[in-house]
Amino acid sequence: MTSKVISIVLGGGQGSRLSPLTATRSKPAVPIAGKYRLVDIPISNCLHSGITRIYVLTQFNSASLNKHIKNTYHFSSFSDAFVDILAAEQTPTSGAWFQGTADAVRQSLHHLAVHEFEYVLILSGDQLYQMDFDDMISKHIDAGAEISIATIPVDAADVPGFGILKTDSNSMVTAFIEKPKSNFESWASEVSDEMQAEGRVYLASMGIYIFNRKLLYELLEGNDRTDFGKEIIPQSITDHKVLSYQYEGYWTDIGTIPSFFDANLGLTDEIPKFNLFGENHIFTRARMLPPSKISGTLLNKSIVADGCIIQAKEITRSIIGIRTRIGVETSIENCYVMGSDNYQTLEQIAELKLTKSPIMGIGDRCKIKNAIIDKNTYIGDDVSINCGDLLPDGDYDTHTVQDGIVVVKKRAIIPNGTII
Repeated sequence: MTSKVISIVLGGGQGSRLSPLTATRSKPAVPIAGKYRLVDIPISNCLHSGITRIYVLTQFNSASLNKHIKNTYHFSSFSDAFVDILAAEQTPTSGAWFQGTADAVRQSLHHLAVHEFEYVLILSGDQLYQMDFDDMISKHIDAGAEISIATIPVDAADVPGFGILKTDSNSMVTAFIEKPKSNFESWASEVSDEMQAEGRVYLASMGIYIFNRKLLYELLEGNDRTDFGKEIIPQSITDHKVLSYQYEGYWTDIGTIPSFFDANLGLTDEIPKFNLFGENHIFTRARMLPPSKISGTLLNKSIVADGCIIQAKEITRSIIGIRTRIGVETSIENCYVMGSDNYQTLEQIAELKLTKSPIMGIGDRCKIKNAIIDKNTYIGDDVSINCGDLLPDGDYDTHTVQDGIVVVKKRAIIPNGTII
């Protein structure tokens, strides 16, 4: 059935909740797990499910995303498979930016018209999960549904953060409420015994949809509705067959700095909830980097990507991204270090050391805790980050602080001896 499906990955808006990581890149292009990009998650789920025609919609800071897609997803010349970027564009019928999820798809429908398909799978570009979309599509067809919504059971504490669905005994959606704050007890739905035992009895929309082609065109053309979650879905429940596809695996929305930080560090757990090592691995760019070289370092519950040169004293519960250089006697704890896009030459390093300037990476005798170090940063020797009293939230020249997490900005230069 997947041959009849086209997938659309929504790149999101300006990504302000992930700032400063989105200052120079779109949200789907944000690095995750040391070597991947966020957009690799939904694309990999599609490819493992047999869906090979994929559009990625974006409009902010799309250059690095375009480069990643171009360098990563190559298919046979004899195949109709593709992963293409659709950026917001001015046309004779529209000269505006995407105004929401539904508007983004509406403005892109003319690109889909050249293909033969019966179903459109709409995905978010900022979630971490592994799902078999082939099963979801089969359930959609078997139920005779016109729209399917992937849902995940949540407990009462999580309800105010989601759109909540009410279903009947056939898993058909009968009602929808957007982020209820109180008096939502009557919105409990039928869930598995395992979910019931955990108190997860409310079905939250995951922002993953399947639409029949004909209905999608009817719902989007000739009106100004801009959002699927707030307008299209609630207004479709009474007139169309809307199926809830219940998913009970690991799923998290990583659209904020704290959730992004927790999702990454969660990968260092002994048995992480998100499996990087299973059959459904994540596809990403093949960089042909050398193996990492580690000298005299105590590594504990950490992930080290390719091409690193590490002489640190210890690294604990951290992710070290590609091409990272870490100096001697440095301690890293609860950190995501994204790495670098290139290596400095020995001549460049020697020149910087003569002037006592930081070189790319993390210097000697540093202590860094609870931090995200963006790409291509220059952290000098004897730098201390987040090792003292709890820091107040704020945005500074070289870094920001959110909920106790220090985010060192891309290409920031932190001089020797700095204390943050």
